[in-house]
Amino acid sequence: MEKSSEQYHTHIEANNRLLTLNLKEVFKYRDLIVLFIKRDFKLTYKQTILGPLWIILNPFISTVIYTIVFGGIAGIGTDGIPKILFYMLSNAVWSFFASCINKTSSTFTANAAVFGKVYFPRLTTPISTVATAAINLLIQLAMFVCFWVYYLLKGQVSPNWIYLPLFFVVIVLLGAMGLGCGIIVSSLTTKYRDLAIAVTFGVQLWMYATPVVYPLSTLGEGSFMRFVLTVNPVTSYIEICRYIILGQGSFTLGGCIWSVAFTVIILFLGIISFNRVEKTFMDTV
Repeated sequence: MEKSSEQYHTHIEANNRLLTLNLKEVFKYRDLIVLFIKRDFKLTYKQTILGPLWIILNPFISTVIYTIVFGGIAGIGTDGIPKILFYMLSNAVWSFFASCINKTSSTFTANAAVFGKVYFPRLTTPISTVATAAINLLIQLAMFVCFWVYYLLKGQVSPNWIYLPLFFVVIVLLGAMGLGCGIIVSSLTTKYRDLAIAVTFGVQLWMYATPVVYPLSTLGEGSFMRFVLTVNPVTSYIEICRYIILGQGSFTLGGCIWSVAFTVIILFLGIISFNRVEKTFMDTV
C-alpha cells in the first residue's frame, strides 16, 4: 500500500512575529553553520602564502607594536602586568568583539545572492560569523597561554583562578553584544550602503574609547574621562577579563550590570530589526 505523500511536504510560511529566534530550526541547520564557518576560512585565506597562520601573526604583530608605542614610547602603565601579556589579551578580546560587529554588519548585502535563491534560517549566517570569530579567538588565546605560562612560572602574574569559568561567560556576552550590534547595522545597510564604511571606522574609534591599550586605573577616580569609559559597555568586560586572567582589573558591580543590560537590550533590538528586514530586504539590496 502506498504511503501518503503528505508526510513529505514542508510548508514555509511568512513569520510575522518580530521577536522570534526559532532556535529549534536553527539547530536543525547546524550542519549549514559548519559549512558557513568553513566557507569563511576558505574565502579569507584562499591564495595566501601563510594561510591560517595570519590568525596568530596578525595579533602578535599588533601586540608588539602596542608594546613598543604605548608601553615604551608613550610610557603608559599596565598596573604591573607584563606589557606583552597586557596588550596580547586585550587585543585578542577586542578583536573578537570588533570582528563580530564588522563581519555580521554585511550579512544581508554579502549573502543576497544566496538568500534570494534558497530558504534556510537567515540567522544561521551571523551566528556562523560569530562562531568563526570565536574560533579565531581560541587560537589567539592558545598563543597567549604560551607567554602567560612563562610569566606565571616567574611569579609575575597572579590570576584569580576561582573566577576562571566567568571568563568564558564574559566572552559569550561580548559575542552576543557584537552580534546584536552587527545585525542592527546589517539591517540598516540594506538601504544605506555607506553605513558599513562608517561602522568600520566607528569601531576603530570605539577601541580608543575602551581600555584596550591602557588600563582604566590610569584615569583618576571621579574624572570625566573615567565616567565616559565606564558608560562604555565593553569596558567592564575588558577589565573583568584582565582581572581573571592577569589578576588586575578595575570594574564595579554597577558597571557590570550596565554591560549585561546593554547586551540584552542590543540583542533584543537586533533580533527585532533582523526579523523585520529579512522579509523585504530583497526589494532594496
